Amino acid sequence: MKKLLILLFSIFLLSSPSVFADDISDFEIEGISIGDSLLDYMTEDEILEEIEITKNHYSYLKEPNKYAEVYIWKDFPTYDWVSVFIKNNSTNQYVTNINEKFTILFIRGFIKYNEDFDSCIAKRDEIAETLSKVFPNANTRSKVVEHSIDPSGNSFIDVVYFDFDSGGTAEVYCSNFEETLRIKNNWAEGLNVAITSEEILEWLGNHK
Repeated sequence: MKKLLILLFSIFLLSSPSVFADDISDFEIEGISIGDSLLDYMTEDEILEEIEITKNHYSYLKEPNKYAEVYIWKDFPTYDWVSVFIKNNSTNQYVTNINEKFTILFIRGFIKYNEDFDSCIAKRDEIAETLSKVFPNANTRSKVVEHSIDPSGNSFIDVVYFDFDSGGTAEVYCSNFEETLRIKNNWAEGLNVAITSEEILEWLGNHK
């Protein structure tokens, strides 16, 4: 049975050994799991509309439109919003199975901490400690990475990764944008909890 990452905020979760797992497919964020069809949560028209909105978000990658990010705007109990990655339909026109065409390969839940990085890190560390007990066999690593979207180098993420033998990763991190840039673009910064497949990791790491 899949376990909800939103429950990771509960101490009760740690009392049961059945929550231990070794693969990202065992978990959900707000009821959404890697491998699900996005059509279970949105209509095709809603998906295509979101793809159009986010089409330039990853212009700093070598293949910026290989995958598409879709935001799911609902009243979630834990996160301010959830986003997913799917294969970009415009580059996969030969895929005839509509559910395969909209298979979820990445899920991220986000909570705003604008101009409150210390509080974000405190919550990040709390969740990371819980994840280390839920994923006892995962390889854990942490790092601070400059955000590729900011050429000045003044925007960064502070992240803890949990790497699985299957190639996927769970991660929890705080984003911190240079303030002028954040305000100009109306961006939010804060806590991210994400489940990522291996192919999305490779794509996001392939910068121009």
